[in-house]
Amino acid sequence: MKTPKNKPVATPTLPPEIDPAQSVELLKELHILTRDGKLNQDSRRKLKQVYHLFQFIEKLLGELPASSTGLTLADHGAGKSYLGFIVYDLYFKALGAGHIYGIETRAELVTKSQELAARLGFERMSFLNLSVAESTQSALLPARIDVVTALHACDTATDDAIAFGLEKNARAMVLVPCCQAEVAACLRQNKALNGSKTPLSELWRHPLHTREMGSQITNVLRCLYLEAWGYQVTVTELVGWEHSMKNELIIAKHTGQKKRAAAERLTALLAEFGLSALLATRFKLPDASV
Repeated sequence: MKTPKNKPVATPTLPPEIDPAQSVELLKELHILTRDGKLNQDSRRKLKQVYHLFQFIEKLLGELPASSTGLTLADHGAGKSYLGFIVYDLYFKALGAGHIYGIETRAELVTKSQELAARLGFERMSFLNLSVAESTQSALLPARIDVVTALHACDTATDDAIAFGLEKNARAMVLVPCCQAEVAACLRQNKALNGSKTPLSELWRHPLHTREMGSQITNVLRCLYLEAWGYQVTVTELVGWEHSMKNELIIAKHTGQKKRAAAERLTALLAEFGLSALLATRFKLPDASV
């Protein structure tokens, strides 16, 4: 039976949480929406995080100067590439230029993302089966990346993403650190500070405090490190704590003005907590910065 020309065709109503510009087909492929167009409850929190993060990324992309080849974005620890696909769908797709690179160590997830991008016609997306550290030297990525993202990259993978951004002269980095064990392990192993030499040792005497202090110290060091290398850093919450306990968002915009004071504070903090060895690994400072 034909629909009368003067009668509008009914279209499914999207859940209020979904951006109306979003591809319904993509959201179904990502299992954010069910087959009948309803929001998958298991994906609600993830979607809220990604949408909120997209707002920051969209603003940064809009502030960057245009180029003939378009903007580039590298998403580290991409997983199922929720973030990369949504950024492409809502921003890159309409531009007709630019490229998104998803970096992930799990080969099966990389293959699935490659297949999904091909089905959707997202031609300017690449998915690479590499660690964050390996991607820094990989010929599969361009010499320059405009924006680097890392959503819940575990432990030192966030530091690797920062190193990648520095190597690629990134104009901006958007980081949401996850579990961080390296500094906490250093605090536990440092017997001088774990003893009675300094009252500061009380801050990590108990295992739970050691983990939380290690996480807090790590992110403070990362911010100083980025400032030392010429980035303006903002720290805020990603979403409400009821949605994620790993909620700290670090946004770094390149200014080119390396801050000697930040390098000095970083060096002093590392010495204070018995972590000076990290200057040779995670926190290599610019020449003559200290």
